[in-house]
Amino acid sequence: MEITSESITSTCSHCQRDIPTSNIDLHYAHCSRNLQKCAICGDMIPRKHADDHYNESHAPLDCSLCSEKVERELWSLHKGERCPQRIITCEYCEFPLPAVDLLKHQEICGNRTEYCDICHKYVRLRERIYHDIQFHGNSAGAAEPSRDVGTAERERAQRRPARAQRSSHRRILLTVAVTGAVVAIGSFFLQKRVDGRQ
Repeated sequence: MEITSESITSTCSHCQRDIPTSNIDLHYAHCSRNLQKCAICGDMIPRKHADDHYNESHAPLDCSLCSEKVERELWSLHKGERCPQRIITCEYCEFPLPAVDLLKHQEICGNRTEYCDICHKYVRLRERIYHDIQFHGNSAGAAEPSRDVGTAERERAQRRPARAQRSSHRRILLTVAVTGAVVAIGSFFLQKRVDGRQ
């Protein structure tokens, strides 16, 4: 096997890449003048694009919901779990609201009562699962106390339209709430834009 000058390499002391020895001096002159190592990720980047690289890859992000500066590495965690203004749905009424307001809302919302079709009592929403397990043997509220199958099936059929109507009502409320939020946000940005032009 013949060894050529192209197969013999030297390591550039600036970028740490293996370069053919015949080109090392020319490479080093170009490399040290035009490239720099990013202090954060260690990538070699053109000197003239160093600020762009930092801004696009490493600069903290401003959360548009809570205005907090967040490190890029923590952005997904902030957006998904930590932002106090992220939208979360109430487990009782399925209404979307900011996380910071959820606890207070659910404290009130969970105290609302709903009629239990099985035992014919009003039960707090926050106690519904426990109620269904304790008195009806499951967490879905579908188990019936002991009685004939025909009666249980007729009662189940009567409850279906009421559940569908509640679900439809919740969807309408959700649509109205989301539409209202979008209109409010749009108006806010439009007003900022108009103020900026004046």
